[in-house]
Amino acid sequence: GEVCTMINKKYSEFLPSMQSAEDLVLQVERLSTNIDLLKAGIENEVQRDLNVAVAEFTELKQQLERDTLVLSVLKKLQEFDTAIKEYNTALLEKKYVVAAQQLEKARSSLKVLESRKGFELKILKALGTELTVQTQNILYHLGEEWQKLIVWKLPPSKESSSLEAVLHSELHLHTVLPPEEEAAGPAVSALLQAFAVLGELHSKLRSFGQLLLKYILKPLISYPSLQPLTEEQPDVFILKFKSEKPTLDQSSPVKVFDKIRLVFELLHKYLPNVPLEQPEEGRRDGRVTLAELLGDLIWAELSDCLIQNCLVNSIPTNSSKLEQYIEVIKSTEEFEKALKKMQFLKGDSTDLLKYARNVNSHFANKKCQDVVVAARNLMTSEIHNTVKITPDSCVTLPKLPDPKAGDHLTVQKPPNLLHSGTVNLGSEGRLSQHTFSLPTCRISSSVEQLMELAYQTLSEATASMDQCCVQLFYSVRNIFQLFYDVVPTYHKESLQKFPQLAAIHHNNCMYIAHHLLTLGHQFHYRMTHIVCNGTATFVDMVPGFRRLGMECFLAQMRVQKGEILERLSSARNFSNMDDEENFQAANKAIRQVLHQLKRLGKVWQDVLPVNVYCKAMGTLLNTALTEIVTRIAALEDISAEDADRLYSLCRIMVEEGPQVFTPLLEEDQNKKYQEEVPIYVQKWMMFKELMIILQANLQEIVDQWADGKGPLAAEFSAAEVRSLIRALFQNTERRAAALAKIK
Repeated sequence: GEVCTMINKKYSEFLPSMQSAEDLVLQVERLSTNIDLLKAGIENEVQRDLNVAVAEFTELKQQLERDTLVLSVLKKLQEFDTAIKEYNTALLEKKYVVAAQQLEKARSSLKVLESRKGFELKILKALGTELTVQTQNILYHLGEEWQKLIVWKLPPSKESSSLEAVLHSELHLHTVLPPEEEAAGPAVSALLQAFAVLGELHSKLRSFGQLLLKYILKPLISYPSLQPLTEEQPDVFILKFKSEKPTLDQSSPVKVFDKIRLVFELLHKYLPNVPLEQPEEGRRDGRVTLAELLGDLIWAELSDCLIQNCLVNSIPTNSSKLEQYIEVIKSTEEFEKALKKMQFLKGDSTDLLKYARNVNSHFANKKCQDVVVAARNLMTSEIHNTVKITPDSCVTLPKLPDPKAGDHLTVQKPPNLLHSGTVNLGSEGRLSQHTFSLPTCRISSSVEQLMELAYQTLSEATASMDQCCVQLFYSVRNIFQLFYDVVPTYHKESLQKFPQLAAIHHNNCMYIAHHLLTLGHQFHYRMTHIVCNGTATFVDMVPGFRRLGMECFLAQMRVQKGEILERLSSARNFSNMDDEENFQAANKAIRQVLHQLKRLGKVWQDVLPVNVYCKAMGTLLNTALTEIVTRIAALEDISAEDADRLYSLCRIMVEEGPQVFTPLLEEDQNKKYQEEVPIYVQKWMMFKELMIILQANLQEIVDQWADGKGPLAAEFSAAEVRSLIRALFQNTERRAAALAKIK
């Protein structure tokens, strides 16, 4: 019973809570159904209405955009039309600036129209054409007006830049009008302004600038005799030329700058320097003056012409004139300053001024170029114009600066001659007068001048700025290098063909080598600290020049030797002289050799130094004698008559050979050298011994041999003497006895 009561109690409590849970479920289900209905409603009806509204809105928006576009297009078309109308009115009234501005307005309206995408109107093409036509129209009018204001009177000739033509050229400027006439025509400034607005100013000024350069500025630079003439009349200003006899300083930059400046001053005065609209120039204020524009267009060409045709020629050629060049630099600065003031020139130091200021370098370049050109001309001139030099000859030296003076422009006077005999080597004491002597001989006058050029250039160098000094020093080295390379090649054929020229060339080289030994020395103190660690010397070139002279002369000696041997080869080996024909052939050969030697003796006379002359002639005479001895010693059979005839031929050589030694012009002074022939002719005694053998009997030959201690033994070997005895004497007991003693 107890239990039942408990269960009932729990149950009765449970029922109501269950009831309320069920109610809750029902409520949720109802709500859910309502939501579904609502959702369906929204999806079906409200969404549809919304879509319709958006579509309507978009359509209206597009409609509005279209209308706005059409409106703006119509507005631009109207603007274009108005601009063209106003342009026409202004053009009729000759208000060119307004007209140009209206035309540009029309142009910008058209640009806007053309940029509208998807709105290509057929009318645009027609508008474009109209604009082009009107632009050409105003440009034509402006051009006509321009030609009335700026008139060029030019000669018809094709030679437009000749002096004649330039003298007939005139420029008339009708650009400055008296106030009462201002109304009659547009001022030049209005024209320029209109051109500027239309963007045509550049090309207009460029052609004006070109005419200015061609007919006025460049001729003033090129023809120093031209003078600008100006003429002012009430309504026109005229610029023309007259020609004067050119004075020396008329081509000087100072004078030329003055004339050019005058032209710019006139332009400045008679062309209004108004600020011009230059929209496309990308300038901050978009304004630029006429002078600036014109200056920009012609300055580069003008300054180039001034440098090439005026400054280049004014660079001095010797250092003493460099001081005066400051005047040119000053006037270049003044000229540029004036042009800047008139606004034709902007910016700082231009090429023109840089060139003038750089005078030292140009001076050095010009100097070096002049030196090399002068040297080259001397080297290619004739070798055979000679001068005589003696140990006392001097190279005339220009004044040299004092080594102790700090300032390189102070000049002291050293003795003006450099003795080719002595060289003062300072405190080490003097060398003997003839240590560095040159023997008396003849050299080409061109080589003497070349040497003077070298000395002059070096003394010029010592008085110059460092950079210039170095350049000049090397240009002197170049002169000698050039001689070394050019002369042997340039005169090659002559040096081979003419023995006299070979001798002169030999002397030239020795003379140069002689001077190169000491050349660096005179200028030593000044050069040392600048040139190559103090090696301002030419000594390294000496061996090369000596070799050059020697080789050329030795080549000539080989030619002469060849000719001697060639002539002697026709002497029939000196065999069978008892045959008249053979004897005549040998006699003729000997005569020809002597004739050849005599001719050489004459062409080298007074040219070669005496010692070289005697050695050369001695060597050639020796060649002839040696050849004759060799031929005779080789004969196997010599009859008594042969021996007599051979002896007579040899006597001709001994008597007449020495007479070819004539080193000096004064005949009586040559005796000494003719008597010394045995010194210069190595085989002279051998030849004399051969002549003795040809005349001697067996006993005399044995006596001359004297057991190998006699004069015969000094010249011939035992075998050669025995061979000669066999040829000269018949085989007898006496001959056998004699042969036995020769050993």
